[in-house]
Amino acid sequence: MKIGVPKEIKNNENRVGLVPGGVRQLVHDGHEVFVENNAGVGVGIENEEYIKAGAKILPTLEDVFAESTMIIKVKEPQAREIACLRPHHILYTYLHLAADPDQTKGLMESGSTSIAYETIQPEDGSLPLLTPMSEVAGRMATQVGAAYLQKDHGGKGILLGGVPGTRRAKVTVIGCGIAGTNAIKMAMGMGADVTAIDLSTKRLAELDDLFDNRITTLFSNIENIENSVLSSDLVIGAVLIPGAKAPKLVTREMISKMEKGSVVVDIAVDQGGCIETCKPTTHQDPTFEIDGVVHYCVANMPGAVARTSTFALTNVTLKYARMIASMGVEEAAKKDAAFRKGINVYKGNLVYKQVAEDLDLPYTELNI
Repeated sequence: MKIGVPKEIKNNENRVGLVPGGVRQLVHDGHEVFVENNAGVGVGIENEEYIKAGAKILPTLEDVFAESTMIIKVKEPQAREIACLRPHHILYTYLHLAADPDQTKGLMESGSTSIAYETIQPEDGSLPLLTPMSEVAGRMATQVGAAYLQKDHGGKGILLGGVPGTRRAKVTVIGCGIAGTNAIKMAMGMGADVTAIDLSTKRLAELDDLFDNRITTLFSNIENIENSVLSSDLVIGAVLIPGAKAPKLVTREMISKMEKGSVVVDIAVDQGGCIETCKPTTHQDPTFEIDGVVHYCVANMPGAVARTSTFALTNVTLKYARMIASMGVEEAAKKDAAFRKGINVYKGNLVYKQVAEDLDLPYTELNI
């Protein structure tokens, strides 16, 4: 199969779809790999490294799409990229369609097939291709939250861990999956007073055990969320429903009652966000204020630590890239039930039911 790796064009997205090691493996498997000129410079990978691994360098994004059958990316396709998609293309990347009707319609109109990293799901309910980026985003959420609590960044001027004789910052994490747990780890490590909120009492018990009863665990309901949000310096939203829009758990009214200079970070913003006042921002312009509360809502947070993120991503995406390249989408879907769940659009048809329901678009059952 002919495989293309374009340079990412989303704002300040420095990650790249494959590292040279991944290219080498695919070439070893008998495939051709085309990499756009300077696709890896954002993570310190030069063209020569890709050439040494067996790739061919092409000058433009359009050239890569024209030469390739499968396109391996990191972030959802932008308008220029969607315009390059043809019915024979297989797009393999993060999509997050449930909060993006324009992208979804564009992919359907292209007639192509799109596989979403974030919905490939084994029977155990894990999301292996989302996990490393959730780990990065969770850890970053606490880091950036701590930074924006500084007075020079618009915050109330409080140190997350305090110092002897002063109070520690109160951090509330809503949603305690991979991202939320990593946010808690970082907050605990920095000495904060942490509250974890989740719908699963089993998960809350696991967190209580994991952190040796040093955090407060609360069941997710409107009262617990409101009380915790109002008393917090930093709120981190990390709610995830695979493939679906995130529920709005923190309301505008709650935000209006928080202390001025408090900070909220919404990791779920690429799925629509779980904080009502949040809207997607970029690394170039990452924050805005509502009612004196600093909002950080960057939709591609791991892009800021692009090298770590890129190598971690290739570690988990390469398995399915090899499957697609060697046997095609149809055979891979028959062989692997987890991969089958990753198919969001098949030959222009929307085949992921939750996305169709969230966006009120026609749903077609995947029949392969």
